Amino acid sequence: MSLIHKLSRRQFLTISGLSSMSFLLGGCGVPILEDIVGEVSEPLNQKVEALLFKSQQPVPEFSQSEIQSAALIVNSFRGTPVIDPTKYRLVVDGEVNNPLSLSISDIQALPMTTMIIRHVCVEGWAAIVQWGGVRLREIVALSQPQKNVKYVYFQSADGYYSSWDIASALHPQTLLAYQKNDELLPRDNGAPLRLASPIKLGYKQSKWITRITVVSSLFPLKGYWEDQGYEWFAGL
Repeated sequence: MSLIHKLSRRQFLTISGLSSMSFLLGGCGVPILEDIVGEVSEPLNQKVEALLFKSQQPVPEFSQSEIQSAALIVNSFRGTPVIDPTKYRLVVDGEVNNPLSLSISDIQALPMTTMIIRHVCVEGWAAIVQWGGVRLREIVALSQPQKNVKYVYFQSADGYYSSWDIASALHPQTLLAYQKNDELLPRDNGAPLRLASPIKLGYKQSKWITRITVVSSLFPLKGYWEDQGYEWFAGL
């Protein structure tokens, strides 16, 4: 099967679940009324944040002249992993009908998107960066997710892990980036592949991604920092 194909708007809405109001209500866990009576998968304030999130509304971007080339601070979890790009594979699995194992060439053959956005770190600094890559929703669509998926997990080569709600993962400005400021993504910034998005704080934007797992329920471990008390939704 060719990786490069066009999805009609109707096909994409069917795959992603965006064609029904239940998708919005389910975007951050079980239904809200169920959470209120006690079966809570996430704190109620995060439920409200998810409801306020406009899942397909683009965030205003910046101009080329506003790029801050040196402002993106390199943060590492367990040091920078060494990944051989010729052997690299991105595995996409979980509750999907078409599990994937993609090389970086496979990913770069998909339609490329660029955006100039502000990266915001929870530590208090920010940087305006141009990212280039493939929309995450293109990869999710290729994996043919099953009907009730609500979350996406990301695993990294350095052992880092995090999870997102599916609505945020399918946002048109959520990228799997392999370029930074019109050049190949540097290893310290997450090469060969990292998350980049203007709708989440920096600790949600995993670097050195090797596995994406699409699921209908959150696991007990939700994310490295999230499991230490950081906010799970972490929206901007």
